[in-house]
Amino acid sequence: MGVFVLFTCSDVLFCTDGCMHSFWNQAKMTSKQEPWTRLSHSKKLPGWVAYNPKTMRPPPLSGDTKQMKILSWNVNGLRNIVQSGGFFSALAQRENFDVLCLQETHLKEGDVKDFMNLIPGYEYNYWSCSVARLDYSGTGVISRVKPISVQYGIGIAEHDQEGRVITLEFENFYLVNAYVPNSGRGLRRLVYRVDNWDPSFADFVEKLESFKPVIVCGDLNCARQSIDIHNPPAKTEDAGFTEEERESFQINFDMRGFVDTFRKQHPKAVGYTFWGENQRRNNKGWRLDYFLASGSIIDRVHDSYILPDVTSSDHSPIGLVLKL
Repeated sequence: MGVFVLFTCSDVLFCTDGCMHSFWNQAKMTSKQEPWTRLSHSKKLPGWVAYNPKTMRPPPLSGDTKQMKILSWNVNGLRNIVQSGGFFSALAQRENFDVLCLQETHLKEGDVKDFMNLIPGYEYNYWSCSVARLDYSGTGVISRVKPISVQYGIGIAEHDQEGRVITLEFENFYLVNAYVPNSGRGLRRLVYRVDNWDPSFADFVEKLESFKPVIVCGDLNCARQSIDIHNPPAKTEDAGFTEEERESFQINFDMRGFVDTFRKQHPKAVGYTFWGENQRRNNKGWRLDYFLASGSIIDRVHDSYILPDVTSSDHSPIGLVLKL
């Protein structure tokens, strides 16, 4: 299967094998061309279905409904995607998002100036870069809506050296873009992640929530339930699916009242956002990327979705449509 690359023509998908497809209107594409339609799960339960954005998204809101559309994407290195030329402009044309949150940008502070006008018409750009280790981690937000305020990090020096959090304040809510630390090979950062980072980050978010509702988005580096990973029994010792990480997710988000918007909308859909090397073709993935919403704002979520056909990273973008 060719690697999909966005091209600048509206509503058209070009593949490296020379084929051309409409993004959502191509009739009877096969599961080989659309591997996300294949239900790959070693322990699937009755009623589980493969997530398919063509058939499982609600109708768009009417044009006179005030709304905000947010995309979140771990790009696994921003430079590599930008070098393809016109990619983000095409994505903006197709998806018409208001805010794009990026994780794992791998930028140094001196690089930021080269990416300040990445998408025409999106004039508000915010970047947080790792200073502890160069060309590592990093987050960014590109918006056509001016925020009220912007905050970098969570206010704790120990956790703010890797450019992992940017918070934008809007009129009705805070938007927190986060790239949560991976526990790493051999789980070398597991203790730091679950005992230090997770509770500190959750405390930061909870403090924001005392002022207005919060939406947390990004790569949270945890498949929180068995439905969120293709082979649960084989992955319990792997970073992102250990008992400690899932318990930490439950304590720090679920039990504090934050709602997994995708799982609320699709309780039995197997939809992944990350695939290891050569695993996308068989849809053997993980759901590591989330929109979490305060309980007080969850009724305003119109759509929470995955864009599995955007394949220029090992993650696919996720989206949220919020009624304002």
